[in-house]
Amino acid sequence: MSKRRMVWVLAVVVALMFTTASGGAADQRAAVKPTPVPEQKAEKKTEKAAERVDLNTATKAQLMALSGVSELTAQRIIRNRPYVKKDQLKSMKILTEQEYDRIRDRIIARQPADKK
Repeated sequence: MSKRRMVWVLAVVVALMFTTASGGAADQRAAVKPTPVPEQKAEKKTEKAAERVDLNTATKAQLMALSGVSELTAQRIIRNRPYVKKDQLKSMKILTEQEYDRIRDRIIARQPADKK
């Protein structure tokens, strides 16, 4: 056999091996059913959001329950409402950087739904 013919036969054999190997893998993939996404992840996100204190609607007591928020600070937060973003507490100099860092994961600034 010539070298050229040997390479051609080898290429055909390799191509056939890949064809049969991928066909079997396709059957296996089709047989495997996707697992349903558990709803717990969505519930956890909802719970986390529910645990957060909304700067635009929280009572003075709810704000004071946050770490490092005094009565005076809670009054200042309420007086400067509404907030578009929670980091306005820093930019408006209501909280220091350290105070904000302590509570930023526990607060949110929700916007009221537009009434039509």
